Amino acid sequence: MTNGTNCMTTSETDLTTISGYRFHARPAGPEDVHALEDFFEHVAREDLHFRFLSAVRHVTPEQIAAMTGGDHIHRETILAIDPDEGLPVAAAMLAADPAGDTAEIAISVRTGFKTKGISWCLLKHCARIGQALGIKQLYSIEDRANWSAISLEREMGFSIKSCPGDATLVIVDGTVDDILRH
Repeated sequence: MTNGTNCMTTSETDLTTISGYRFHARPAGPEDVHALEDFFEHVAREDLHFRFLSAVRHVTPEQIAAMTGGDHIHRETILAIDPDEGLPVAAAMLAADPAGDTAEIAISVRTGFKTKGISWCLLKHCARIGQALGIKQLYSIEDRANWSAISLEREMGFSIKSCPGDATLVIVDGTVDDILRH
């Protein structure tokens, strides 16, 4: 991202959601390929569509490789690991532009864990990582039907605007500082 700092030095921590759910957040690596394959098999089909903005039934090996073999400079996948099961319950992707000023974020949560506040907590965690790396702005491209993500992002200080050229999508964006204030 901006200064070449490795995200792995700043992104591993234990987090607690507002509901009291505790999990361990850490970067995904090559050793997580099978865990991510299993994780995405337990993400609802609609949520897969919202995450990848296409009719995805299964996440491809190439997509998993991109999540686990990121350069940790411009792209990072953060896993939320359930402490009891040792399995990922959520995955957040943070991908910065080459200048390191802006980053896209996308979060998926395993079925059965969606109402625990994990997305909120991971989004805030990714904003802290971004801030440490000099990222100023976060954005996400959302399907207009993904009202739960859009509502969460709005609560965290993101603004919503139409996506040029595609009436089914919106772009939500916010400054890292604004997100961290919420």
